[in-house]
Amino acid sequence: MSGMTEDGLPAWAKEMWEELGCPELQGIEAVTSGDLLNRRYGLRRDDLVEMLLDARALPEGMDPWMRGRLVSSGKMTVELLTEDGKLHYISRDVIVEVILVAHMRPAYLDDKELLAFEREDMKRRNKLNEKVEKEGEGRDDTHLWG
Repeated sequence: MSGMTEDGLPAWAKEMWEELGCPELQGIEAVTSGDLLNRRYGLRRDDLVEMLLDARALPEGMDPWMRGRLVSSGKMTVELLTEDGKLHYISRDVIVEVILVAHMRPAYLDDKELLAFEREDMKRRNKLNEKVEKEGEGRDDTHLWG
C-alpha cells in the first residue's frame, strides 16, 4: 500500500473517504473472532480496496493493481470506482487478491441505512412489476419476454 495519512488511510483513499462524508472508521472494522453472533467480516458496499489482477489478462504494461471503492459485487463481476473517477466492471476470473483498506459502512445486518434502502427499492420494484402486469392484461403477447 502507498503512504499512509494521519487518518490511517493510504493517500489514494483519503479523497474517496472524504467524498463519503468522512465516515467514522472506528467501530465498523471487521470482527473475525469471538462469539459467532458477534462476528462481522467480509467485503461490504463502499469498502475501500486494493485489487491485484492477473497480469496475463491485462494489456502489456498496465499496472495490475486497481485501487478504489467497491460499488457492487455480483456472481461474475465486481464493480469498482477507481481513484481516477472511472467505473470498472472487473471479472472475478482475473482477480488474484483483494486487500481491504477500510470499511466505510457497518456490517450488513447492522447497516440501517442500507437495509432501509433495500426495503424501499423492493417496494419500488414491486410497484413497477404490478404496473407492467396491469398494462399487459388482455393483450395477446403477455407471455413474451423483451
